[in-house]
Amino acid sequence: MDTHLEGKVFILTGATRGLGRATAEQLIAEGARVVVTGRDQGRLDEAAAALGDSAIGVLADNGDPESADAVVRAAVHRWGQVDGALISVGGPPTGTIMETPDDVWTSSFESVFVGALRVARAVAGAIEGPGSIVFVLSSSVRAPLANLAVSNGLRPGLAMAAKTLADELGPRAIRVNGLLPGRIGTERVAELDESTGDAEAAKAKAIAGIPLGRYGEPGEFAAAATFLLSPVSSFVTGVMLPVDGGMLRAL
Repeated sequence: MDTHLEGKVFILTGATRGLGRATAEQLIAEGARVVVTGRDQGRLDEAAAALGDSAIGVLADNGDPESADAVVRAAVHRWGQVDGALISVGGPPTGTIMETPDDVWTSSFESVFVGALRVARAVAGAIEGPGSIVFVLSSSVRAPLANLAVSNGLRPGLAMAAKTLADELGPRAIRVNGLLPGRIGTERVAELDESTGDAEAAKAKAIAGIPLGRYGEPGEFAAAATFLLSPVSSFVTGVMLPVDGGMLRAL
């Protein structure tokens, strides 16, 4: 299938590893150009070098009010346009409601919620003509995850904000969707498994609840992200798409 991505330019936040990195690789393979952001200069340099001439890296933190506009300016300066974004909001701290102090909620809200919307607004303002914005959320949008109280609290609200943004930007032919990854074999998921004290047991328990009987691969997520970013999905907006091997039991 021709994804019609040749020459398109996308911003991918937090894309030095994991799901964002896999998506950057897939977009470039389809002929697109990417701006990847991250908070670690070393990882950012490595990612940009590995991705090649079709990528640039920009040091940025979604929680910084200045970052969104700076990243958009970098994309326009390098390639003269912006066609969309994959907005990864990162993994908030683990913990329960009872154990999570106010300052963690406040800082997480600023980076996970406000920061993501700030990037979306900046990208939408730069898009001329059709475009696509995709939020990387979590299966916690539809079902709570153990020991991830902050994610359970913030991501459902961000999903509804994304759906509202789809209504607002629809008349400009800018589509807004979300992806809800389940257990995909990334560094972040490995860290979550290890945080239980018995990573192998945690993984086995998780797999027992996945109809496909395994963790997903980053490339499988990237294929779904590429579809939603591409013009091939031109009549899809306001959708929260699980990429979880069937783990979510809700419709």
